[in-house]
Amino acid sequence: MTARTVDAQQLATFMADVARAHGVPSKDADLLADSLLVAELWGHPSHGAIRLPWYLARLRSGAMRAQTEAVTVRDSGSVVVLDGQDGLGQVVTQRAVELGVERARVHGISAVAVRRSGHFGTAAYFTRYAAERGFVALLATNASPAMAPWGGRTKLLGTNPWSIAAPGPDGDVLVMDMANTAVARGKVYVAADRGEAIPQGWGAAADGTPTTDPREAIEGLILPVGGAKGYVMAFMFDVLAGVLTGSAFGADVVGPYRPEGASGAGHLLITLDVAAFCDREDYDARVSALAEQVRGSEPASWSAGVLTPGELEDRNRRRAEADGIPVSDQTWAELTTLADATGVALPETTAPKESS
Repeated sequence: MTARTVDAQQLATFMADVARAHGVPSKDADLLADSLLVAELWGHPSHGAIRLPWYLARLRSGAMRAQTEAVTVRDSGSVVVLDGQDGLGQVVTQRAVELGVERARVHGISAVAVRRSGHFGTAAYFTRYAAERGFVALLATNASPAMAPWGGRTKLLGTNPWSIAAPGPDGDVLVMDMANTAVARGKVYVAADRGEAIPQGWGAAADGTPTTDPREAIEGLILPVGGAKGYVMAFMFDVLAGVLTGSAFGADVVGPYRPEGASGAGHLLITLDVAAFCDREDYDARVSALAEQVRGSEPASWSAGVLTPGELEDRNRRRAEADGIPVSDQTWAELTTLADATGVALPETTAPKESS
């Protein structure tokens, strides 16, 4: 595969300007672009620039609103329900996490439910926001159908990803972000974008036959992580993010991969104030001790060393900020189409080169 390298800040500026050209307010466009950029910096192109054309196609069709206004429909102090009114998922979820931190600071714990939102990118983008401010956050969302229920062959449940983040040692953040499928669906799209096969165990064709063809998996099924365990986790997170919040659920959620149809996606954010549970200095000492135990453990024969959750992304970010972000030919072609349509200048790149 060939790829060209783009400066991170230039890519962010381009994505924000293109979003503004589609009627997205300036501040919201910056947030959208930053969420996609950060995914690229973390080494997750599945949630990066590849998604910008999908989001903008939904804006053009009217499936998603450029002007996002999340309104409060229930408020009992520590529990709030927001209606995203089909706005940008990133903007709605940023409002939710800001509100979650605010209420947890008062009550020690808060829950913010979101209905009628949309795809918000990486869940860790928002849980990290809370952790950087001294809070533990769990964010769950539902998604459009990708997997069959265990024992079935009909695509009914989403990947329904979730993230937990907590303050870590030395000002770092400990964070996990995972789908309940063997792989995030976006990674299958990236493989298709690059013309690469996917590993065994990621997907199946529509008839349930395992496949290494990403196009067959996209049209067919993404397999659950851990067999039946992935299925039941996806089901229960749909209860929390879909049923409980008053959102769409199961087969009724529309993903960003389709240009038409309101998403109906729901999210549930639970935020805990560390200071409400223990002295912050005690927490810092204990979480540092845990991290030191793990990092100091003897590595396996195949390993270069043990990392704490989120450490790999932090390393990737430092490298990408210095070296730039590789963009595949297919994604570059789609960004070029957006540049031609909006008059926004493409970011400068290095010459295409072979990329692993």
